[in-house]
Amino acid sequence: MTEISKTIAEWKELLTPIEFDVMRNAGTERPWTGELLEENREGVYCCKACGAELFHSDTKFDAGCGWPSFYDPADSDAVTTDIDYRLGYARVEVRCAKCGSHLGHVFPDAPQTPTGQRYCMNSVALTFTPKNAD
Repeated sequence: MTEISKTIAEWKELLTPIEFDVMRNAGTERPWTGELLEENREGVYCCKACGAELFHSDTKFDAGCGWPSFYDPADSDAVTTDIDYRLGYARVEVRCAKCGSHLGHVFPDAPQTPTGQRYCMNSVALTFTPKNAD
């Protein structure tokens, strides 16, 4: 996969202030505020910064956490993970493999899913394209 590299100024030009804070500064949108939380149509979720395909709607589930949640990425190399200690304890951060944008975190607390994983994503880091969109 070809990696995308931009300067801070280029990212600020491309993203809104909240998108920049979340995707480039590893911020978090407030729970229950994301426009994609209640999205239930069939389709594809992509990185808002670069358009890379990240998740399919058939892996989305209601985790009750206030953020869109998925149990598996669209492809095994769609995202990368790293340990994040920003809150003083270890969490697994999820980034777009193509542009390095922060998307959210993954937690091993979803036994009701096929993978047991909860990819807890920020809505502002994603775009959604319905399956039959032209």
